[in-house]
Amino acid sequence: SGFTTNPSLVKKAGVVNYREFCKKALAISGDKPISFEVFADDFHEMERQAREIASWGKNIYVKIPVTNTLGQSSGPLIEALGMKGIKVNVTAITTLKQIADVIDSLWPETSSIISIFAGRIADTGRDPEPFVSYAASIKPEKTFVLWASPREVLNVKQAERSGADII
Repeated sequence: SGFTTNPSLVKKAGVVNYREFCKKALAISGDKPISFEVFADDFHEMERQAREIASWGKNIYVKIPVTNTLGQSSGPLIEALGMKGIKVNVTAITTLKQIADVIDSLWPETSSIISIFAGRIADTGRDPEPFVSYAASIKPEKTFVLWASPREVLNVKQAERSGADII
């Protein structure tokens, strides 16, 4: 019912022109939602890239990492993009605090996705279901919770039990 991309996996697959790859992906995705991630680590450049990516189609969600590599929250950027009607897919979420902070940064009138890295949470020995359940219980109406990084078929049942909208 939709698509997402991961720049590191796209690069690993040998893609050298991300914009061209995205345009081809858009051509086959139809009207289904599709997420394309920014590459920048600087928030000003992230915003510039997000605006460009969002301009490619109405079905695009721009993937924004929950923090940059310095650990700084992307909350202000998420809020600014939402105010402008740019749909975001906030990715790489691994803590309850990040979930709460992201929810506080979302613009309720703009559709969004929050990607809980459930598989990575489980890799650390923690149960991801409470994280996803928490996000599902506090999300705005136009926000979808995504169970990211599934590792096994069991994750489909776990995602369903915890209220995830997408896996």
